[in-house]
Amino acid sequence: MSAHREAELAEGLAQVRQRVADACRAGGRRDDEVTVTVVTKFFPASDVRILAGLGVTDVGENRHQEALEKSAECADLDVRWHYIGGLQSNKAAAVASYADMVESVDRAKLLTGLARGAALRGRPLDVLLQVSLDPPEQADGRSGVHPDDLAALAQKVVDADELVLRGLMAVAPLGADPSAAFERLAGIAERFRRDHPDAGVVSAGMSGDLEAAISYGATHVRVGRAVLGERPAIK
Repeated sequence: MSAHREAELAEGLAQVRQRVADACRAGGRRDDEVTVTVVTKFFPASDVRILAGLGVTDVGENRHQEALEKSAECADLDVRWHYIGGLQSNKAAAVASYADMVESVDRAKLLTGLARGAALRGRPLDVLLQVSLDPPEQADGRSGVHPDDLAALAQKVVDADELVLRGLMAVAPLGADPSAAFERLAGIAERFRRDHPDAGVVSAGMSGDLEAAISYGATHVRVGRAVLGERPAIK
């Protein structure tokens, strides 16, 4: 384990934690209301080990094969694995075999596989519904369930014994003001909690817009570059 790399990650993590603390303070929130999920896509398992030693409890991945291998290599660590990428229905059961939370559930077709994988693993799987904040002209090809369809999808998750509905995930639209998007998300989340009061997780905000997300109630932010540095250009 490289001492230089450990110092790099410690510095990046400290800066992100300070940004989170400042954003919470500005919004009248406590620091411990927001969890930093460090997204380690393209970075090695050795970085996950360093992060765990620095107190990181939540790690995110968005490519199945990489996540499968990395989680197996780090099985001895006390971290929660979040799957945050687009998910194919034929890979859902496999993802549920290692993920502690799947944040990218956006259609009912995924639920059978996720439930089957959770049952084989022998414990319930936490899921977030990925809600689309994109305007209609951008929505094609991007993941996320339309807000009008959230209620029906949520009920299907509730009806699956092996799945636990924990809340919502969203990504700000490309080229748009993230504050406006996250303000809209806050309203969607508030209405969602009326029907699902225990589903209070709001995963929103990344390296470039985490302050805006926190100001509108995000409970989890997904940060990669700001902690780990620029991802390798070729993998």
